[in-house]
Amino acid sequence: MNTVDIVVYIACIGLAWWALQAFRFDVLLKQPKGAKAIMLQILLAIGLGHLVASFFIQYLGLSLDFSRMF
Repeated sequence: MNTVDIVVYIACIGLAWWALQAFRFDVLLKQPKGAKAIMLQILLAIGLGHLVASFFIQYLGLSLDFSRMF
């Protein structure tokens, strides 16, 4: 894992956290401001950010490999 990968992961986790702030957790959770709700938001942001970052990193890697084939 190189520096670009780490930056992409952190940026995607940050974007996922930012996007999750628009979601209304108060409808689904009993205590939306409690510690468990905040932990859920953090874990969701990490999971979603990881998926998005993995997609972009794999896409970039495959694009570079594809250009080397010709």
